[in-house]
Amino acid sequence: MTLHHDGDRSTSAAVTMQDTPTNSTFAASLSPSALDALRRAGNKRIYQATTTLFHQGDPSRHAVLIEKGWVKVESTSRRGWLALLAIRGPGDILGELSAVDGHPRMATVTGLTLVEAVVLSTERLHECLADRPEIALALVRHVAAALREADGRRVEYGASNGDQRLAALLVELMEKNGSPVGEGVVIDLPLTQHDLAAAVGVSREVVARTLRILRQRRIVLTGRRRITVVRADLLRSLAGSVSMSTEQG
Repeated sequence: MTLHHDGDRSTSAAVTMQDTPTNSTFAASLSPSALDALRRAGNKRIYQATTTLFHQGDPSRHAVLIEKGWVKVESTSRRGWLALLAIRGPGDILGELSAVDGHPRMATVTGLTLVEAVVLSTERLHECLADRPEIALALVRHVAAALREADGRRVEYGASNGDQRLAALLVELMEKNGSPVGEGVVIDLPLTQHDLAAAVGVSREVVARTLRILRQRRIVLTGRRRITVVRADLLRSLAGSVSMSTEQG
């Protein structure tokens, strides 16, 4: 396995959240021997924070298995609407659809932090899928889980308003990417208000107003690209049932 560095930036965001695959990731579903075979089939690469791993529409067909760090997955519609589709981290595989079907990339993937990953060419990934049915089955399950997640998001959009979706997103980020601090739990990802807006389908102004209300209620504390959840119980309640009516005007 060879090591490459991408990006010429001298600074990068520190990775302080959990950097091991969680039980729900692609890598965590593999046996140690299958995961080792997949790693040996690729090349290890380091991407600096803010480096783009894939561009939407790219004809490239390699896949990327994240070992450390976090990325955001975004897609832009024909009318220019930007949607943040997902945040992915250790154990997740990216670009698998293009690697399998040969179609252009459906989304742009950008590093939120420094990322260490294994890059698999189409040929080597196909060899792994053919030689190890366990990897092929894990990839099918991964794609199925992604489809279920996307369907769940659609239902959520129809059954909730923007402030509820933002509260739900903050709960999800807190649970997946949170680090305990003195005041509560800090969401340890450098997300902007534009990122949060793109994730829940509202304007940046709605996000700003919602965060202001959450601050006033002492549910969260905010800083530059930093959110600390002080009252997780109240945030979960808001995500589940309460509208703060910030979408008006």
